[in-house]
Amino acid sequence: MTPRIIIVGAGNAALCAALSACEQGAEVTVLERAPEALRGGNSRFTAGAMRVAYDGADDLVRLIPELTSDELKRVDFGSYSKDSFYDDLARISEYRCDPDLAERLADASFPTLLWMRTNGIRFLPMYGRQSFEVDGKARFWGGLTIEAWGGGPGLVDNLVRLVEQRGVRIEYTARATSLITDGPRVVGVVVQRAGIEHRLEANAVVLASGGFEANPRWRARYLGPGWDLAKVRGTRFNTGDGIRMALNAGAAARGHWSGCHAVGWDLNAPEFGDLDIGDGFQKHSYPFGILVNGAGHRFVDEGADFRNYTYAKYGREILAQPGQFAWQVFDAKVEHLLRDEYRIRQVTRVHADTLEELVQRMENVDAAAFSATVAAFNRAVDVATPFDPTRKDGRAAHGLAVPKSNWANPLDTPPYSAYAVTCGITFTFGGVHVDADAQVIDEAGEPIPGLYAAGELVGGLFYFNYPGGSGLTSGAVFGRIAGANAAAHVAGRPTTTV
Repeated sequence: MTPRIIIVGAGNAALCAALSACEQGAEVTVLERAPEALRGGNSRFTAGAMRVAYDGADDLVRLIPELTSDELKRVDFGSYSKDSFYDDLARISEYRCDPDLAERLADASFPTLLWMRTNGIRFLPMYGRQSFEVDGKARFWGGLTIEAWGGGPGLVDNLVRLVEQRGVRIEYTARATSLITDGPRVVGVVVQRAGIEHRLEANAVVLASGGFEANPRWRARYLGPGWDLAKVRGTRFNTGDGIRMALNAGAAARGHWSGCHAVGWDLNAPEFGDLDIGDGFQKHSYPFGILVNGAGHRFVDEGADFRNYTYAKYGREILAQPGQFAWQVFDAKVEHLLRDEYRIRQVTRVHADTLEELVQRMENVDAAAFSATVAAFNRAVDVATPFDPTRKDGRAAHGLAVPKSNWANPLDTPPYSAYAVTCGITFTFGGVHVDADAQVIDEAGEPIPGLYAAGELVGGLFYFNYPGGSGLTSGAVFGRIAGANAAAHVAGRPTTTV
């Protein structure tokens, strides 16, 4: 009898699991809570960035064979080793991440993306967001080099095409509500369609249905007061169903339940993500300006690190400010460095030829305090140190209550611009205990037979912060492992690292 595997969710992690299980000969059904037009979970809202370990341009050519010889001559792709990936995960999580999960993610990142490429997923360099031109050469920075062709929407659409070609059935508006168990084993899923519950039996289940970021009650309960006010960057359907189902079936909770990935997000963005805008409401060029609250004061070190290593924690800092908002302020010297998201039509911004005019247009900001903040900041900038956006240049502003460690420039060149931001939550860090083979672990420390998990509902990998591009790569790595091991389980074969 052909083994049947049910996968809960239809984003990157779920679809990689489906593709992997199909390769092992399993019959696969994917349950997507959203209607078809809104399918894909949070993956659909991303730019498609994927952090991957590579030794140099030759490795990237294997992932992107379309790279031309001229391109290779004019671009400095650098390298990003497995050790660097692992070290970044450890450093950014304040050394709390599960070392086995982190090691598997770093080690399997390149083989997994190569597997995706072999199956028909295309990649390209992230020129617009992750490189700057220096001495006539495009130079990448921050350990993040490639993205999926077509961004998040392209990634989801292409994965759907691939799994459907292999006979996977995707059921839409099918909300999984609980797991069916037989003793310790998971043997199916209860699904709700149009308010009616159905039992679907299976030989194994893979949970890949995201975190609880779209559940304001859980956000307030686990992340803390005020988090119910945060805007949701992505799908409205990630309300923690998979986590709740696993915990009710005996899975152990794991990870940073009071932590999340949260960024600076346009102040007037809608409550949930808008697929027409995608990730365009984010505002990630703050390292090249200053960030002030309604009291007119700076409150973070905008240049503490590359934005790849700070953006996911600064949303929390913005949410903690009076009124849950802040303004990013730039002058004309750095305008050309701002990402494309600053130029979309749906953006909350003001312009002026003087700083005095600018602050009058920045709603709910103390003008006198803002002027004093800018004056003190300008005096503190070490203008003798050269500015270089592709490295941590040490061009600092010292002697302030909140210093700026890198990329400090005086605000002295008109015209000036300011962008209003609030907190946009991407996904939550708390979830279920999963081992490096994607098996869900119970409270006694043992695998739950027939239950696997991947993606944002995996706990133990991210704490406090997040290296940019790690989420999609984690989903693909552990999705691939989960699909392969679910199929191996029902066939009576040992687990595999694929």
